[in-house]
Amino acid sequence: MDLGLTGKRALVTGASKGIGLAITSALVAEGAHVVAGSRSVSDGLRELIGGGQVRQVSVDLSTADGPAELVASALEDGPLDVLVNNVGAVTPRLDGFLSVTDDQWLQSLTLGFMAAVRTTRAALPSMLEASQGTIINTCSVNAFLPDPAVIDYSAAKAALANFSKALSKEVGPHGIRVNTVSPGPVSTGLWLGDRGVAATVAKAQGVDPAAVAKHQAEEAPTGRFTEPEQVADLVVLLAGERAGNVTGADFVIDGGLVQTL
Repeated sequence: MDLGLTGKRALVTGASKGIGLAITSALVAEGAHVVAGSRSVSDGLRELIGGGQVRQVSVDLSTADGPAELVASALEDGPLDVLVNNVGAVTPRLDGFLSVTDDQWLQSLTLGFMAAVRTTRAALPSMLEASQGTIINTCSVNAFLPDPAVIDYSAAKAALANFSKALSKEVGPHGIRVNTVSPGPVSTGLWLGDRGVAATVAKAQGVDPAAVAKHQAEEAPTGRFTEPEQVADLVVLLAGERAGNVTGADFVIDGGLVQTL
């Protein structure tokens, strides 16, 4: 299936690992040219850069100026056709709401919400000028499945989902589509790494991280985590012309974890 992405220009944030790296790889496979925003260069991203279709920009998107600097660099290559706001992080709050400080709230809201707002603000004028473009925001099932163990992360993702829907109404008449993808647990370092959710919870409970991950996987009817490549395929489909009349929508990919309508 030709998604119409050959020769298109895309910007992906949080592109060095996990879902962001998978999205970058999938866009390259569809013939797109990608500016990869990340704080560092992983081996996987370095390999993609070597293929000639990816340029990396080192940036800290938790700063007020980082998103605009990233977009300005990306626009040096020409107008953007696709923006994927993917950067994010989560820290389990195992001691309850009262233990979460203002600084921790602000860190979660800044990276999980304001980074997307600021990057979109910087990228949108060129899309409006071209009367075309697509924006995909990596959200989470926690946007509508609040979890006290990640209370600040859940709030940030809920804000991102609301922002995305509202923006889609404003820019839809101008030829720009805005959608969100909401994964459940994904087989990335965020969940399964040495400092990931499973390891953090396991340390607090005195159990093995593999047991925590297994229990979480079994919460979904499929009994497994989503793979980052599966999230990437969904994102790239939304980025392409085949989804040309899809906007203001959220696509859940969680193995059936959320069982409400």
